[in-house]
Amino acid sequence: MATTDIELSALADLLTERAGAGRIVVAIAGAPGSGKSTLADRLAALIDTRMPGAAVVLPMDGYHYDDRLLDALGRRARKGAADTFDVAGFRHMLARLRDNREEAVAVPVFDRDIEIARAGARFVPQSARIIIAEGNYLLLDEEPWSALQPLFDVTVFIDVDEATLRARLEERWRGYGLREEQIRAKVEENDLPNGRHVITGSVVADYRVRT
Repeated sequence: MATTDIELSALADLLTERAGAGRIVVAIAGAPGSGKSTLADRLAALIDTRMPGAAVVLPMDGYHYDDRLLDALGRRARKGAADTFDVAGFRHMLARLRDNREEAVAVPVFDRDIEIARAGARFVPQSARIIIAEGNYLLLDEEPWSALQPLFDVTVFIDVDEATLRARLEERWRGYGLREEQIRAKVEENDLPNGRHVITGSVVADYRVRT
């Protein structure tokens, strides 16, 4: 299956049209630093101009394992790798949102300032027609992540070259006051290897957005 390049405005049009038949779940995937959160928020805002209140963003990062659990697993240094998330919990939430039987569903949101996921931090109302799930590994073609794929109605991959990813990631960590040696370690030993895993190990998406 081939992927189709698409502009963000055209994607908003497509999703708004698809949502007329009932709630849909959209996956936006990409490497760390590809701009998933920014793109998901921009997409939701564009959809809102077409169908007010229709779109809600569901970040995968809300399902990070807690640091204490990662310490116990010996995986704290690789936080953000594919095996440091509660994939089953995320899958159950996606299924619950697809069913759309509840007046509102509270979902967790990751607070990057304190590196902790806050439980019940955002409501998804029953009236929302488009759930925009965003995260690195949503399209990863390996268990347990591959179990998510049947829950997505539309899939999108963000295409960004590695040099741009590196520059964005370095700037991100500088914004949190890290020293240059800490930044290099995070980017070269964790973020970029995770990004390569995403780029080479994900299934082909329905649509591709280039940034």
